[in-house]
Amino acid sequence: MSEFDFDAVVVGAGAVGLACGYALSQRGLVVAVLEEQGRIGEGVSSRNSEVIHGGLYYPTGSLKAKLCVQGRRALYAFCDAHKVPYKKCGKLVVATSEDEIARLDTIWDQALANDVEGMERLTGAQARALEPGLNAHAALLSPESGVFASHDYMLALQGEIEAAGGAVVLSTPFEGAEPLAGGGFRVRAGGAEPTDLTCRLLVTAPGLSSQAVAGRIEGYPAEQVPKAHFGKGIYFRLSGKAPFQRLIYPPPIHGALGTHYRNDMGGQAVFGPDLEYVSAPDYSVDPAKAEAFAAYIRKFWPDLPADRLVPDYAGVRPKLHGPGEPQPDFQLRGVEDHGLAGLMALFGIESPGLTSSLAIGETVAERLCGAS
Repeated sequence: MSEFDFDAVVVGAGAVGLACGYALSQRGLVVAVLEEQGRIGEGVSSRNSEVIHGGLYYPTGSLKAKLCVQGRRALYAFCDAHKVPYKKCGKLVVATSEDEIARLDTIWDQALANDVEGMERLTGAQARALEPGLNAHAALLSPESGVFASHDYMLALQGEIEAAGGAVVLSTPFEGAEPLAGGGFRVRAGGAEPTDLTCRLLVTAPGLSSQAVAGRIEGYPAEQVPKAHFGKGIYFRLSGKAPFQRLIYPPPIHGALGTHYRNDMGGQAVFGPDLEYVSAPDYSVDPAKAEAFAAYIRKFWPDLPADRLVPDYAGVRPKLHGPGEPQPDFQLRGVEDHGLAGLMALFGIESPGLTSSLAIGETVAERLCGAS
């Protein structure tokens, strides 16, 4: 392992950080993943929809388009190999009125440009035949979309890292790093037993704290750290039998995919998330929002019974854009951006980051190992 304590250190043990550690460990590197919380996946990765996205929406040639499709294909194979539960239930993107059909046409064209397999165009009658009770004037069917047990997935990634001789170190916040004269980094790890450790490669993938972590790396140019925005989304659970088997999505809203329906791994119906920009992470759920949720849901499920939505949970997405601004791509920042050889800094890894995680990890490992 040469003169370094580890070949690589990854900051953040969410899905993306663990996937980066996994990809590096698969190349024979000994990896340490540092996580400030007491368990893996306690941040963004624990508060999402657990949806495996097909890759329909993202701009042609973007990292989101490429890595979502590649990551989704790899994710199903990984789940099969590691016995991670999933349901490839498919997704219906639904036009709930005639004036939304043109938006489906745009999504259809984008899905084909993104090489999404198996897409089908459905009439309203065909969509209702699949999911009785659905209000649909037309729909797109994405059969490759699904849901999965994301925490089981992260445990499998952790197991692979440890089997390769690496370590996932919990309750260990990243306090800072400095480049070493001969290459590599000295990393300051906090917690109950603070320590310094050295590594040849450093990856930062801490989700909501990506900007703060970059600011603690000596020599990282401040002008290369994008502004952070926090996009809060809340979820409501349905009390009663789930009405649909497939994912149900209306056309996307500005800056997000909109409030959608899923039948989760436990067979319960969950609706969300909405989008509200907040000044700091906030995981409260306002029960009074049930009325607005119900009005939105009845656009595609008119028969939603009254008073059946139960406040569930909230997530906060690490966005790089504010209200009304164009939605940017993932940012995977290497030496050509910040000038620090051996460092990959990730910013704005929101949806479809979970689906894309294995492909993000591969891309990070290819860029680092190809240059090292």
